[in-house]
Amino acid sequence: MDQLSSRTVAVFSRSFTLPGFDEALPAGEYDIETELSAPPDHLDPQAWKASVLVHLHPRKSHPGLARSLTVSLADLDSARAKDKLSGKELSTFLFEEMLADPMVRLVMQSDGVSEAQIRHLYSGLGISEPDGERHD
Repeated sequence: MDQLSSRTVAVFSRSFTLPGFDEALPAGEYDIETELSAPPDHLDPQAWKASVLVHLHPRKSHPGLARSLTVSLADLDSARAKDKLSGKELSTFLFEEMLADPMVRLVMQSDGVSEAQIRHLYSGLGISEPDGERHD
């Protein structure tokens, strides 16, 4: 039998917002349920989009009230990316993630390109070749 949903935990290091929900959510761990495929009784499986159920923390005014919010997978991913940025530019974050990738490191090594050369290239100043020539 196919697994229709997945459970995981999302950790936010600072408060965040989700589209369509007017409340700023506090930092912390959130239980997440993701539908992995269209439910069997869904009328149009081709038009189905993945959704995520976020189990919210109870409000202090109603500690026993369980709350959840259904959002798109893209909205949750966007909120998680913003949280990981912690004030950095998105391009800087993606650049650092790229340099941390072992496959990127292998390609750099096979091409004889150093991290310093890549950083120089992405800084917008061009790249210096080992022979001293500069290519923009």
